[in-house]
Amino acid sequence: MAVSQTFRVAPSPCTLRGHGLRLEPLGPQHLDGLKAAARDGELWTLRVTSVPEPDQTAAYIDTALKGWAEGHRLAFAVMDESTNTVIGCTSYHDIVPAVARLEIGFTWYAKSRQRSFVNTACKLMLMTHAFDTLGAAVVGWRTDNFNYASRRAIERLGAKLDGILRHHALRRDGTVRDTVMYSVIAGEWPEVRDHLTYQLKRHAG
Repeated sequence: MAVSQTFRVAPSPCTLRGHGLRLEPLGPQHLDGLKAAARDGELWTLRVTSVPEPDQTAAYIDTALKGWAEGHRLAFAVMDESTNTVIGCTSYHDIVPAVARLEIGFTWYAKSRQRSFVNTACKLMLMTHAFDTLGAAVVGWRTDNFNYASRRAIERLGAKLDGILRHHALRRDGTVRDTVMYSVIAGEWPEVRDHLTYQLKRHAG
């Protein structure tokens, strides 16, 4: 019989810093900053994302905090350290302690920060914390089958395609999406870490 593997350290609210960015636990204090970040590109108009409309941002934060209270989600505001402004949001979610699994998602950035170093830096910080501190056995991602930008970004991280869950979840417009699943397992982490570190050094250079 296989023995279950649990986290070495239980996930809990924390602040992660690096590359001029700060990931801090999401809370009501980030309301105006999240609204401003979402307005940069009117991101809520994209049918394949979960970015909240301005008048739904408070409920978005409440849902994230409820997820933490229930033990399955830990949300972060993505901050620019130099200006102390909110530039996006991301989360650990679908946290399953019994098998030391979590996923990274609910991720979005202001349009002006997309196609920059920000996503790579955030994912490196989140994976480093997940694998090296928490002792995760696997980190996963999921995205809409038509969210090609997200799929390319996940694949650039070095994540492997696990499969596609067909007719799996509702989009904001009421249509039903297929969900594309990816993951990195602990044994792959050192190579992925080196790859992301190299990519950031190239950007800095």
